[in-house]
Amino acid sequence: MLNIDKLHVAYGQSEVIHGVSLNVAPNEIVAVMGRNGMGKTTLMKSLMGIVPSGAGSIVLGETALQDRESYQRVQAGLAYVPQGRAIFSTMTVQENIETGLTVTGEREVPGDLYELFPVLLEMKGRRGGNLSGGQQQQLAIARALASRPKVLLLDEPTEGIQPSIIKEMARTLRRIRDERGLSIIVSEQVLSFALDIADRVLVIENGEFVHESLRAQIDEAKVSSFLSV
Repeated sequence: MLNIDKLHVAYGQSEVIHGVSLNVAPNEIVAVMGRNGMGKTTLMKSLMGIVPSGAGSIVLGETALQDRESYQRVQAGLAYVPQGRAIFSTMTVQENIETGLTVTGEREVPGDLYELFPVLLEMKGRRGGNLSGGQQQQLAIARALASRPKVLLLDEPTEGIQPSIIKEMARTLRRIRDERGLSIIVSEQVLSFALDIADRVLVIENGEFVHESLRAQIDEAKVSSFLSV
């Protein structure tokens, strides 16, 4: 579904991502784990076109994305939930989700999104800035899903969210994968969450993948050692 090959990303003269490659299968959830400053967010932003890549390719299905603008990547089927969620705080829940409809031509929020996130239906007239952190994260995911993507990118989705909501989010993401047949890449530091949702776990360190394991074969102690400061 998504093929990343020898991707290099730099800020000015400082290269942050050093030729990483990753294939994500249809219906697969891949967790990219690593400590702060190791390149997780830069990788996500480069896939979305927010930070340009210097070399390498990003292919979604049969569509090459590396030279396309962010909005064109959304049209091709990529959706992004950034770190910190970045919802529109003065807009209502419904208006926030409607901003994700621009590439589909739909006018109304599909009912199945509210079915996935019932709390958003209850609060659809409330301003986004008045929601809790967990509710804002659900809103950000719903907004991304409104564009009907093939691949969903989630950057640090558990940040600042209480454990009970994290468990609920894990269940919802698995349901999204199963019901909608999309692929998900999630960058994460919380190993328990990654183990809850991922089919495969990769560890990034200093802009390179240094470990990869299928969920069924994962060495939790080894992955934890990469994540400890």
